[in-house]
Amino acid sequence: MRTPRPLVVVTAAVLGLAACGGAHGGPGGSGAGDPYFPKAGNAGYDVTHYDLDLSYQPDSHRLSGTATLTARATADLSAFDLDLKGMRVHGVTVDGRDARYQRAGQELTVRPRDGLGEGDRFRVTVRYGGAPEAITDPDGSKEGWLRTADGALALGQPVGSMAWFPGNHHPSDKATYAIAVTVPKGLRAVSNGEPAGERTTAGRTTFTWRTTEPMASYLATVAIGDWRTDRSRTDDGLPVYTAVDPTQAAASEAVLKRIPEVVDWAEGLFGPYPFSSVGAIVDRPSDIGYALETQNRPVFPGVPGIVLLVHELAHQWYGDSVTPKTWRDMWLNEGFATYAEWLWQEDHGGDSAQEIFEATYRQDVVWAFPPADPPDAAHLTAAPVYQRGAMVLHKIRQRAGDTAFRALLRGWAAAHRHGTADTDDFTAYVEKRLPDEDFGAVWARWLRGDGRPDRP
Repeated sequence: MRTPRPLVVVTAAVLGLAACGGAHGGPGGSGAGDPYFPKAGNAGYDVTHYDLDLSYQPDSHRLSGTATLTARATADLSAFDLDLKGMRVHGVTVDGRDARYQRAGQELTVRPRDGLGEGDRFRVTVRYGGAPEAITDPDGSKEGWLRTADGALALGQPVGSMAWFPGNHHPSDKATYAIAVTVPKGLRAVSNGEPAGERTTAGRTTFTWRTTEPMASYLATVAIGDWRTDRSRTDDGLPVYTAVDPTQAAASEAVLKRIPEVVDWAEGLFGPYPFSSVGAIVDRPSDIGYALETQNRPVFPGVPGIVLLVHELAHQWYGDSVTPKTWRDMWLNEGFATYAEWLWQEDHGGDSAQEIFEATYRQDVVWAFPPADPPDAAHLTAAPVYQRGAMVLHKIRQRAGDTAFRALLRGWAAAHRHGTADTDDFTAYVEKRLPDEDFGAVWARWLRGDGRPDRP
């Protein structure tokens, strides 16, 4: 959702940091080179695991945290950057030794005592705290650490996770997570992955969650509140964990009971469910105003309808497991999830995908720009990314036929399971799987072309 700007590299001279004995290499880049969020993420290392120990006091809106990142250097480094917006840093260590650090905007630049060599594995620990921020996106939506009526909700798409923990906050760098959250007794803290214990001491309860499959940081969540939780299993034994605000519990019951049905239907189309559990978090309606496909259990601001539930659960395959390399590739998330809505309706007595396609074709708003090339950050969640993205998939289906198309859906999810992909990866995959078909017109007119094609 950001207009491209040149990559900025922070040097030791700019930071005013003296060279340390044994340091070698150069500073890592203060950005992963995303075309819309050039400051998001960082170069020079890859995070493999986050260990977050958080404590939150809702009344005073104070968050304190210790974040330990396990990472591998991908270049010789004298310094590297982490993304952290707001709050105060109290100390940084690298492999247990105090490290010098400097802050500039959302960049926390760390200089290890002895530098890091390419391939070195290291741990950086940051102690921090303060009042976490809500971030306003270019499209006007809110993300980050959001206060709610009885606690807080952390949402990260596209860059909000940097408001509550330091990290390499770009979808191209996925990692596993352990998240411990301490809150006043009587509240609950729900996160991604699997519950790994809770304990109460001196009027405060700590909830621990573990995510063992790779996750992009924008999909991490913490939901603090007075939740009604439920645990069950699908017929295949997949754990289902839901957390619902009490004011939404009665109205949510019927649709949440359909989660196993939706997962079973989706597995028939997209292949095996990619994670260790499924579920949902349903908060009371608020000014947040959007649902988000947070990994394992999507977040909903109020009771979802069945089609919205299908959309967010489809994201577990397309967006969460197969994650975009950059935010320009957002249509690979939203086009697939939107087309899942069309397929659900087609399979459950609603309009066919062809009928929905034809109705969408007549809407002027979907032709504002190509889905593979939004004009700026403010348009990443606009109609062409979602609806026209789905139309691209329908054109592929028309060209390939239903049997081959369904094989493509499953194969794409399998080929990039727990990885990242971009638009070129997708078009190359389609052409490789169906070498006898010509998709040139689909890419030129529907995926990358300006304006409405002459005929649907």
